[in-house]
Amino acid sequence: MGERFYVHRHSPIHSLAPHAKILAILGLLVIVVATPIQNYIAFIAYFSLVIALVLIAKLPIWQSLKRTTIEIPFIFFAILMPFVSPDKEAAKIAAISIIAKATIGTLLAIILSGTTPAREILRGFETLKMPALIVQIASFMLRYLNVINDEMERMTVARASRGFEPKGIRDWKFLAAAAGALFIRSYERGERVHLSMISRGYDGKLPSVQSQLVAKQEILFIIATLFLALVLAIFGRNFL
Repeated sequence: MGERFYVHRHSPIHSLAPHAKILAILGLLVIVVATPIQNYIAFIAYFSLVIALVLIAKLPIWQSLKRTTIEIPFIFFAILMPFVSPDKEAAKIAAISIIAKATIGTLLAIILSGTTPAREILRGFETLKMPALIVQIASFMLRYLNVINDEMERMTVARASRGFEPKGIRDWKFLAAAAGALFIRSYERGERVHLSMISRGYDGKLPSVQSQLVAKQEILFIIATLFLALVLAIFGRNFL
């Protein structure tokens, strides 16, 4: 499932090492989160910078915007804040801050996943010395998402071939039974995979990956991205 977010293109951002992109995006996120929402000039500049990165990466604009719908629950929560908070004005500012910063963070995550295969992202975190246990959990999660998704597609085809079409609330009990069957199949598949890994010598550690050195152009990309974000934040504050 994770690989389906990757968009194969030949762009400068695609060619960067995964750990360099992770560092740049994390640094940019820290700057965005630390910027007060009252500095609206800076946030306009941040959105312009993110859109520019999307264009440089040659990612489909409409597809990238569609993927931002994942943040709808956060937006819904933010919209409700002014109605449940006694301080309406502060709640409005907090809601706008959540929406703006969450949108920027989502777009940056879309850029990372769209320009880097999921396995390369994990390799980048491993190069950055993230705890091995966390990398393993993420790796297995990625693998089993693909397994569960494929199993769910086969079950959907099997139901459709038998003439089943969910039409309303009456069919929820059948879908609930299918979800239970999917859980049991996934659990059994996980046991079989675990036994096969042990039989092949798995001892709780994944094969280590040789650390990649950061090239000069990647260092310049990280520095330029963070420096530009800081300049935008300072300029927007002084402009106000």
